[in-house]
Amino acid sequence: MELLDGKRIADEVKQEIAAEVEAIVKAGGKTPHLAAVLVGHDGASETYVGHKEKACSQVGFKSTVLRFEDTITEEELLNAVADLNNNPDIDGFIVQMPLPKHISDQKVIEAIDPRKDVDGFHPVNVGRMTIGLPAYVSATPDGIIELLRRYKIETAGKHCVVLGRSNIVGRPIANLLSQKAYPGDCTVTMCHSRTKNLAEITRTADILIAALGSAEFVTAEMVKEGAVVIDVGITRVKSDKTKSGWKLLGDVKFDEVAPKCSYITPVPGGVGPLTIISLMKNTLLAGKGAIYGK
Repeated sequence: MELLDGKRIADEVKQEIAAEVEAIVKAGGKTPHLAAVLVGHDGASETYVGHKEKACSQVGFKSTVLRFEDTITEEELLNAVADLNNNPDIDGFIVQMPLPKHISDQKVIEAIDPRKDVDGFHPVNVGRMTIGLPAYVSATPDGIIELLRRYKIETAGKHCVVLGRSNIVGRPIANLLSQKAYPGDCTVTMCHSRTKNLAEITRTADILIAALGSAEFVTAEMVKEGAVVIDVGITRVKSDKTKSGWKLLGDVKFDEVAPKCSYITPVPGGVGPLTIISLMKNTLLAGKGAIYGK
């Protein structure tokens, strides 16, 4: 069994991006500029945006955070999005989710210029990805692809089972791994809450991707010997064994599943560190005009 070390891979990619940015700037090019829109004072969102600011600094990007109170109206937020769309210095931006209940997430996502949609959530980018055109791919699926590629895990002809059908993880990763590419060329089965005989299906998986958001759902009896297991889930639970009083659990019961695997991601430290790196990769692509041109 080998651990898929997302932190190590993230550090490698970060160094590669930093070197490319340095070369661009030395050649007289523009420093990539990422903006983030943060509405309200949600603790997790504040933390995520802080990590993104730090990553921008590490790779040599400019970064801007626009902060709004959660009393902002939908119209005011849409106007702020329009301003970012029209700002030539901003290469890409994200609107940190979740938004307050009185604002439509989907309306805001669709208001973002697809050329600046470095989260990869706009229907244009989702559609382009689905039919195999160059696109900004959302962070978690891109992170999974990066892990498989960097560890040179064979995917062609393999049976991949995806647990979860969310638009952010399950659907895009199922699509990407079915495409004619590497990593890809898998035969993919997508399972969800209505799937019958779930354990029978997961035991046929050469590659099992758990993205349910249900702590320790996947047990040893659901996994075949030698499988590659990618755990996307992250749930915070109370623990009397940690200083903080909390611990993070994945969707996979790691201690009993790991001995059966050829490769497995830990939680934390697996897919998670690569999500912010994926955002940096998309921002670099945006700055270079690599997807939609300048």
